[in-house]
Amino acid sequence: MKPSPRMLISCKNSSSFLARCHPTTPRAMSNNLSSTNNIRMLGFARIMNGNHRAFRLPSSRYFSHLTSRPQTFRSPAATRINGDVTTATVNELGLKPRKSSVNDKKNLEIEKVYIKTDNGIDEKQLVVEKSADKESELEAGGEEDNARSENKVSEGVAAPIINNNGEEETDVEREAWKLLQEALVTYCDTPVGTVAANDSSEESLNYDQVFIRDFIPSALAFLLKGENEIVKNFLLHTLQLQSWEKTVDCYSPGQGLMPASFKVKTMQVDEEKVEEVLDPDFGESAIGRVAPVDSGLWWIILLRAYGKLTGDYSLQERVDVQTGLEMILNLCLTDGFDMFPSLLVTDGSCMIDRRMGIHGHPLEIQALFYSALRSAREMVKVDDGSKNLVREINNRLSALSFHIREYYWLDMKKMNEIYRYKTEEYSLDATNKFNIYPEQIPLWLMDWVPQEGGYLIGNLQPAHMDFRFFMLGNLWSIVSSLGTPKQNKSILNLIEAKWDDLVGHMPLKICYPALESEEWRIITGSDPKNTPWSYHNGGSWPTLLWQFTLACIKMGRTELAEDAVALAEKRLPVDSWPEYYDTRTGKFIGKQARLYQTWTLAGFLASKMFLKNPETAAMLCWEEDLEILETCACALSKSGRAKCSRDAAKSQILV
Repeated sequence: MKPSPRMLISCKNSSSFLARCHPTTPRAMSNNLSSTNNIRMLGFARIMNGNHRAFRLPSSRYFSHLTSRPQTFRSPAATRINGDVTTATVNELGLKPRKSSVNDKKNLEIEKVYIKTDNGIDEKQLVVEKSADKESELEAGGEEDNARSENKVSEGVAAPIINNNGEEETDVEREAWKLLQEALVTYCDTPVGTVAANDSSEESLNYDQVFIRDFIPSALAFLLKGENEIVKNFLLHTLQLQSWEKTVDCYSPGQGLMPASFKVKTMQVDEEKVEEVLDPDFGESAIGRVAPVDSGLWWIILLRAYGKLTGDYSLQERVDVQTGLEMILNLCLTDGFDMFPSLLVTDGSCMIDRRMGIHGHPLEIQALFYSALRSAREMVKVDDGSKNLVREINNRLSALSFHIREYYWLDMKKMNEIYRYKTEEYSLDATNKFNIYPEQIPLWLMDWVPQEGGYLIGNLQPAHMDFRFFMLGNLWSIVSSLGTPKQNKSILNLIEAKWDDLVGHMPLKICYPALESEEWRIITGSDPKNTPWSYHNGGSWPTLLWQFTLACIKMGRTELAEDAVALAEKRLPVDSWPEYYDTRTGKFIGKQARLYQTWTLAGFLASKMFLKNPETAAMLCWEEDLEILETCACALSKSGRAKCSRDAAKSQILV
């Protein structure tokens, strides 16, 4: 590791820094958060473990002056919020009964709630709207109005409270919001992200860091609630980290790589001065030392979401943001030896960050790559300096969409075609282009795929198809329109038909089926954390809820998302918001799962907010773009050997 060029971002502090930056709770979120203008670069050596005290994330008193914490989750010692709290919004108090007529505004009773501030300021009046017709329902334990909602909570539901947007919130949502506020990480007195987990019962390891991929559902929840500044701070600070020198064993990866995570630490400058610094991890400390390929892709997707949900596109237009965006794209679009438009990555380079046999061209990376390219296509400022990049983006989008739709898709018809494949074909017109041997089709698959369903396989390489169903890749293919409309519909049909396998007692399976026996030993290297039906190997991850909700809303299958959210709402607060669940049906809390996992509760909150306001979900999705399909790089080639099969396949994919 080269110590001298390694820089830590620090904020200017006076000699009174210790008093001002002593661990305190983050401020209550508002649109008037302080700016981050006092940022400068210091030529400090990298902080190593041992001598310097890590910045300790404090708890928050957000909501604590209004309500008592339920008994179902722990309460760290609360401390005062920075700044005086003079008002409380109904949003902070909101409770909602299980399924009810949210849009019915008739016969509402008005109650007045008075909240006294901590410093004795005049009482503030809140208007709480409550339906008189619901009181009998609440006394009876709630009335369920959905045929598939048997698992929904109907006991112990508090009286409904309407937030400022005229929406009801349940006590579970209120608890999740409180926990999300407690997970905030501040840097130079401004919030910059959320920790991965706030579980004090376990050693922190790297769960006390801010992960880019983990923060995405938190960012969406904050944006949907109108708390935009934290997301802007996150985007800009991670952008600054992008320019650091990353070195492992005297080798540095290409420019543009975004960190997997970062941590706020304190650093002793001299006897009287201490400064806060951001210390990132680009994979040099990760298990297996794998670079986080998905971090930059998620950053681009979040940058687009920020503009869509806030209406503030000035952030995208900043010179430093445009430069960082182009650096990520150049890194992804760099020419290599690969013959395919899909990204070639190593194992463990995405959400599945351990050895699970996804090296090559995993669907998750391709779906995120496609989404990032479509996002960048909207945001890159077109001028003489970027016109070549824009052309590369368009060509790659066209080739990638065709490649995934044509070669990754699997349904009964395609399976029968593979079953009859001829092998060892040497021809430009070969049907079996990847030389897939029919014997690779696993026995479980033939009876598993429903007649009206299908999915995109997990990976494709020469002579290898990974037939496992990977949830995130398939869901994001729907959201981004990487799949055709017919394929997207079939994916949700499959999830509905195989609900017990993919949802079970807790949504949603990260992949199906699990690797077992000899296959588990060979592919995972006998990984004790990825045992069958646990963690990445067939575990159930509640954080996937928000992506499932987006996909369902886009395809007009909202009832599926509502059923999945109801399942999660019943169990998550009781189980203390775990990271993942084990067993074939997700019955048990994961054996090594952290509790109070931030992206678990944030994914739940985002899902609830999407269901209440489907138009916000539509803003984050992409529709079919025929211009992408019409653009073909083969038309630019002067070689007589270039033969495009796109026209022959259009009748099959443009459905």
